[in-house]
Amino acid sequence: MNKINGYTEEEATGLIEYIYTGKNAGKTLSYLFETYGKEHSRAKGSVRNYYYALLKKRDDERVGKILEGKDLHAGTVKPFTEEETDELLRKVLTEKSKGYSVRRAIMNVSEGDSRLMLRMQNKFRNLLKKQPERVAKAAQEAGIPEEKTFLQRKLEREIDKLYARLAVDLREENNRLRAELEKLRSERGE
Repeated sequence: MNKINGYTEEEATGLIEYIYTGKNAGKTLSYLFETYGKEHSRAKGSVRNYYYALLKKRDDERVGKILEGKDLHAGTVKPFTEEETDELLRKVLTEKSKGYSVRRAIMNVSEGDSRLMLRMQNKFRNLLKKQPERVAKAAQEAGIPEEKTFLQRKLEREIDKLYARLAVDLREENNRLRAELEKLRSERGE
């Protein structure tokens, strides 16, 4: 069985035909990756990654033959410059400081441009994951309080729940002691 990056040539051909037909029918790539994945028991992301890997291997004779006559191409990836990254951080963190979620903050900053919004969202997530110190520094420089980590928020919720349980227990104990005191007073005739 002759494979191309883990798919058989027949599977690769089937995927390209599926994408080509779907795009000509006006379907989005995201929709096509998802439906192809469901039909073939593959994850949407895996299908997407394989599709783009195929497009990058046009110079491979087998892949070139599969893609021949199909006007399928991947847009060029436009990376953020350092200045754009700093500006993105500043703007998104400023919006977050107003109480917006990250998604809403990015939507506001991108002014409704869905492609830009997706790029910004991916870049921001990447920064949070791989450069949290850069995010913290940008927040500090913008005078925005440092954002709590997931674990810090979880710990605070657990502490709040503990306080709530203790308060209920103390109230119950207080009520029990008051009742006991009243009982003793009534037995003594007070």
